[in-house]
Amino acid sequence: MKLLPPADVPAATRFGRARAAWRAAHEPVAGVSRRVRRVACAIPLTVLPSSLWRLPAAFDRGIGFGERAYVVFLSVLSEVLAFTAFGLVARWGEVFPRWIPFLGGRRVPARAAVVPAALGAGLLTGMWTVLTVATQIAGKTIRGDDLPGDFPSEAGGWEAASFYVCYAPLTLWGPLLAVLTVAYGKRRRAAGSAVAGA
Repeated sequence: MKLLPPADVPAATRFGRARAAWRAAHEPVAGVSRRVRRVACAIPLTVLPSSLWRLPAAFDRGIGFGERAYVVFLSVLSEVLAFTAFGLVARWGEVFPRWIPFLGGRRVPARAAVVPAALGAGLLTGMWTVLTVATQIAGKTIRGDDLPGDFPSEAGGWEAASFYVCYAPLTLWGPLLAVLTVAYGKRRRAAGSAVAGA
């Protein structure tokens, strides 16, 4: 397997191959409705604004290397986790990719996808939707303390506005993932009963 394409292959061809590979990996499987595909596409977009909002903090003068690495890691990890939602509509969510040792080419057990996705949806809904709204309405932290004066929503002006614009979409991550999980579970159950009935 070559890691680098030959030098005589034009860049446009290389990008075309990458685009084709991306589309093949994320092409929705049969039975996925257009609405469910849109939900899968919306999930990474709900996480992106907050991930981008955090990044300038990584370059603030008052923080050390560990905090900088944490902020960047948190932003990247959030997006990677959000992109896993595509597995609930794409082929790699039903059949393990061939490159995975010992599992490649085998069917993904429905529970192996539904249980983590449902737990994630519940956790994200509790963490971002319920707690964020409760924190903003009550003006208290999770521990019950008053919000500090330097909390982004307390800063006022454009800082508070940018905070709300970037973090408001994040409250949809859990509910959207729950919708996607239910659709995946129903589709896999219907496919399983169709195979059993044949």
